[in-house]
Amino acid sequence: MKMDDERESANLEDRRGQRGGIGGGARVGGLGLVAVVVVSLLFGVDPGTVLSMLDGGGAPPAQQQAATPPRDDAHARFVSRVLASTEDVWTAEFARQNRQYEAPRLVLFSGAVQSGCGAAQSAMGPFYCPADKRVYIDLSFFREMGQRLGAPGDFAQAYVIAHEVGHHVQNIIGILPRANAAQQASTPRDANAISVRVELMADCLAGFWARRADDMRGILEAGDIEEGMGAAAAVGDDRLQQRARGSVVPESFTHGSSAQRVTAFKTGMAATGAQACLERG
Repeated sequence: MKMDDERESANLEDRRGQRGGIGGGARVGGLGLVAVVVVSLLFGVDPGTVLSMLDGGGAPPAQQQAATPPRDDAHARFVSRVLASTEDVWTAEFARQNRQYEAPRLVLFSGAVQSGCGAAQSAMGPFYCPADKRVYIDLSFFREMGQRLGAPGDFAQAYVIAHEVGHHVQNIIGILPRANAAQQASTPRDANAISVRVELMADCLAGFWARRADDMRGILEAGDIEEGMGAAAAVGDDRLQQRARGSVVPESFTHGSSAQRVTAFKTGMAATGAQACLERG
């Protein structure tokens, strides 16, 4: 990706090195938190959603002073530039619909963090918390993507950020609250199906961001799209379940199969407007 000359976002919070959130008001901790981690790893469940359900939604944590990554922190600055790119794309897309985009904040943390959805650990992977409208990422996840999941590359990392920002878009236009309400009134199997639709929509929105960002700033290089599709495939429920337990249980899918996630990303890439993704829900 050609991001070296792109602007950086003012919505980055660097909490790395701060004490994380296994306490401090969260009602999920100890063995309960370990259970959430295990469920998230085995079944691809969004930890932000799980924590929100277990923690009663939670109240946003006290505002923490944002820290700027040091100038030599290339990984954090890359994240900041990708976040800025999502801001540019979604500000323009919302303006096309005569709406104002409210950008999320992105929190970098290490080990553990306290979010508006409860306490979380880096083992859960990146997540979006609708209660405080923040994306949470431990940068060690990107190393795990390349080494353990077979999804290396800077665009694969950008896809993850864009996917979580896609959840923010869903949240502020009302899709995420409606989906959560529908899940609570559904059987477990139907609730999983709703989750799959939400996640595939976020994949589609990530693809839409990629194409629109490239149209605006020419950020893509040869091989980037393949990296994005590789990342989408690597985190498919079928592949994750096969790796974790040696079998696949489709009715337990919460994010979609590898093929579904790749198709959703490609749909977003081909879309002329975000509505093509939003109609998927």
